[in-house]
Amino acid sequence: MITIDVPGHKVFKLKHLVLDYNGTLACDGQLISGVKEKLEILEDSIQVHILTADTFQSVSSFFQGISCQFQIISSIKQDVRKLEYVRHLGAEFTVCMGNGRNDSLMIKEAAIGIAVVLKEGAAIQTLLSADVVCTDILSALELLLNPLRLIATLRF
Repeated sequence: MITIDVPGHKVFKLKHLVLDYNGTLACDGQLISGVKEKLEILEDSIQVHILTADTFQSVSSFFQGISCQFQIISSIKQDVRKLEYVRHLGAEFTVCMGNGRNDSLMIKEAAIGIAVVLKEGAAIQTLLSADVVCTDILSALELLLNPLRLIATLRF
């Protein structure tokens, strides 16, 4: 668990990290360099969950050796399915990261929602639902590895 005490806001007790795959962890189906290493460090503190339609049918091969949960979801009502997944985990204990319109509901519901803007861009609806916006996934993951950065962004 990662505990983050944000002055003037609240104490977060984060047990789960839910990540979108394409557009967040990967570009054109290829894992972004450095992501696997960051997730290997985080897996000791938080349970990692990857939600994907697995369009390129390659997601599991990129994460061999990492203790994470994969959920392959159909392309129908992905936003609702992602939200239901986060609610099942316990949204109050979950940090979510994504970029697409289908990520907006889970990002809004999560204890901490982080939108990432990569080469694919990010949906306005998702940006408006987020607590934090990062310009790359490595910076977003580093917020959990260096919580003082997140505290500086979220405190009042």
